[in-house]
Amino acid sequence: MSDMRSQKWVSAFGAVAFLAAAGCSSGTVSDAVNEGADAVASAVSPGVLSQVQSRGKVNCAVNSELPGFGSLDENGSFTGFDIDICRAVSAAVFGDPDQVEFKVVTSANRQTAIQSGEVDMISRNTTWTLTRDREWGATYGPTVYYDGQGFIVPVDTGITTIEELDGATICVIAGTTTELNLADTFRSRGLEFTPVVFDGDDATFNAFEEGRCDANTGDQSALISRRTQLQEPDSYLILEEVISKEPLGPLVKSGDPQWADILNWTVWAMFYADEKGITSENIDTFLDSEDPNIRRFVGAEGNMGELLGLDADFAVDVIKGVGNYSELFDRNLTPLGVSRGLNQSYTSGGILYAPPFR
Repeated sequence: MSDMRSQKWVSAFGAVAFLAAAGCSSGTVSDAVNEGADAVASAVSPGVLSQVQSRGKVNCAVNSELPGFGSLDENGSFTGFDIDICRAVSAAVFGDPDQVEFKVVTSANRQTAIQSGEVDMISRNTTWTLTRDREWGATYGPTVYYDGQGFIVPVDTGITTIEELDGATICVIAGTTTELNLADTFRSRGLEFTPVVFDGDDATFNAFEEGRCDANTGDQSALISRRTQLQEPDSYLILEEVISKEPLGPLVKSGDPQWADILNWTVWAMFYADEKGITSENIDTFLDSEDPNIRRFVGAEGNMGELLGLDADFAVDVIKGVGNYSELFDRNLTPLGVSRGLNQSYTSGGILYAPPFR
């Protein structure tokens, strides 16, 4: 008998002996197994869903400095595309999109916020990368916005290409993929630059507008968004070249697959409704559909919601509460001049795609 097989036999024998001994003291092996399982279960803390339901709200980390995605309106209320993702999860859990407490986090402290359990989720222009997947202890939900990094410059500089930024000072936010992409791109092209680093969007764009940097770099969507806030938007040019892939989306702390699934299927509900032409205005007309796929989606048959620990019609609450993906985009981003690009349903030439609700 090989050493490995001997070890396996000894381990198996030990397990049987343990269960037999437990059975002698408590009645049967089956009883011992059940008691052991109960002890383990009692030692496990409640899942995030239970905590959220007991608390009565979802704690969601967001940005407050990026119009269109996450910012404060004139009434001091949070608004934006990423804000609506938080509200969609609230709608899925409570049937009400407004049971959310928004917590502002920066690029520098968002990792701590999710690792510590201070927040239940992050919905804040955060790029999905391998290192964040592993080092943050995070589980990403579906990508909700496919973006890429670009540059904005004053028109009067005459700069139209990245090569013409050789030797420039460039404003960039600290602790972001943007900072690393900038360094990688310039090094690979043999270009020189001087970074001027800030902690947030407001500080970065204020410095850029004051002329403290020759250019500013960030996600294309962010550059488009923030340009609308500059005193003379037409005096600034966003260069055509994009230097990176930036899949942006919400994330939760790893270790709770149920909560991660709730995030996933909430987002996919908005994708799926978009595919089928289901909106916040017309969803009631689909409630008695004969299409079995639609019937499962709206909770008329099957147990889709039950599998997640939610109501059968959770997807209806999501769409009624915040709308489908196109409604989110058109409400928050289209007015800023952000084009859909890849961020369309696969049925319209984009790459947004929901798994089957079955």
